[in-house]
This record gives sequence, structure tokens and C-alpha cells, in this order.
Amino acid sequence: MNPPATIPVSPLPPSQQHGFTLLEVLIAIAILAISLSAIFGSQAQSLALAAEAQFNIHAATLARAKLAEYESGIAPVEDGDGDFGDDFPGFAWKIEVEDADLSEILPASVEPEQPLQRVDLTVSWENAGLSYTLRCYISKENDR
Repeated sequence: MNPPATIPVSPLPPSQQHGFTLLEVLIAIAILAISLSAIFGSQAQSLALAAEAQFNIHAATLARAKLAEYESGIAPVEDGDGDFGDDFPGFAWKIEVEDADLSEILPASVEPEQPLQRVDLTVSWENAGLSYTLRCYISKENDR
């Protein structure tokens, strides 16, 4: 007759066994998930801020270059819009021109030597929905 089969039992009491319980593993996975989601969220925010900073650099440069065209007389100072071509895809500009009202700024006794026009130039980046507006005053003498 064969001896009865025995089930191997750990010689150590439960408090001295090595390894992790299911609860410990689940808690570790939850902590890992929370920390990874925070890291990925800050990474996405960092990328968005970098794109906005890049836009601000390009938009200021493009706006200044466009205003230089008007100040130098290359282009007539009038309302208009357009884009910056293949060099800056997605970037567009819009210009609004009107006579400057300086009565709120200057005292009534002071009269400007030449009439001025207020020029509002807006550069926008359609891909990100960002816009940059630059306001300046140009002498009407430059309007050719």
C-alpha cells in the first residue's frame, strides 16, 4: 500500500515568508500610475509652453518686418491681410489703419507736427490659435 500523498507546507510561519501580497502589488501599481500621469501632464504642458514661446519670438520678428515695409514706404499704409508664404506656414497677418486720435494723450495746446495714423498689426498662427498684436503710429507722410 502506498503512503498517503502529502501537501508540501512552507516551513516558515506566514509572518516570515518572502514575497509580495496582491494588495502590496496593487498599491505599487496605483502609485506608479499616479506619478506617471503627473509626469506626462507636466511634459504636455512643457511642450505647449515651448510652442507658445516659439510663436512669440516668430510673431514679434514677423510683425516688426511687416511694419518696416510700411515705415519705409515699400507697401502703402492701408487695411489688408495676408500670409508670410512658405517660409512661415500657418502664420498670417492683418493690418488695420485709422487716423490717430491723440486728443486724449496730448494737451489741447499741443498740436502734432504731422498727422499720424494708428496701425494695428496682428500676426496669428492658425495651427495653435495664437495671435500677437503690435500697435504703432506712423506719419501720414509715409503713406505713399
